[in-house]
Amino acid sequence: MTVHLDIFYPVVPDTEWIRRIVPLGVKTVQLRLKNASDDDVRRQISESMEMCAKHDCQLIVNDHWQQAIALGASCIHLGQEDLADADLEQIHTSGIGLGISSHDKAELQTALDAKPHHVALGPIYATTLKKMKWRPQGLDRLQDWTARAGMPVVAIGGITLERAPDVWAHGAASIAVVTDIIFHATPETRVEAWLEWANSMRSNKTYDTYVVEGSTT
Repeated sequence: MTVHLDIFYPVVPDTEWIRRIVPLGVKTVQLRLKNASDDDVRRQISESMEMCAKHDCQLIVNDHWQQAIALGASCIHLGQEDLADADLEQIHTSGIGLGISSHDKAELQTALDAKPHHVALGPIYATTLKKMKWRPQGLDRLQDWTARAGMPVVAIGGITLERAPDVWAHGAASIAVVTDIIFHATPETRVEAWLEWANSMRSNKTYDTYVVEGSTT
């Protein structure tokens, strides 16, 4: 399978958000389901896959790797806790794309040992989305991660459209966006503004979509 990481990478909590923003032109999106039953997880992954296929958008499923593989999803994202419990042999054998979160050098090495297609670093800035033991990583750490990882690095955490140019300039292959969309007064308008900025990066020839083929094993 092929993994496409767009510069603008919204992370949303349910299928309804997929329906709202993907038709606007989003090309990479993560479905991050929390506190959902197994049946609901399968339903929402299936519906999200259908919507994303219709609009040529890369769907990345957070955490629920077994359901994602069973349903034929093309990419998953795992946190360090989920990675510890995951069957990496099954994941790689399936050919599904794999992204892994990291917050310090030890976690980066753990992620790299799992042979992902890309890694995430966060929070870049302070975030109120969830309580975290990690301080903001900052732009210098992001730049260091891009040199260490040897693969695309996704920046996440407290990133607004106004901060995006600095994040992009420090080496992020993709910018994951959560609160700047879902807590915005007019989310669709904000998404359109993000897409306009991302398009301007492409037209200035400062951007290339990261494409990773198949499993790394």
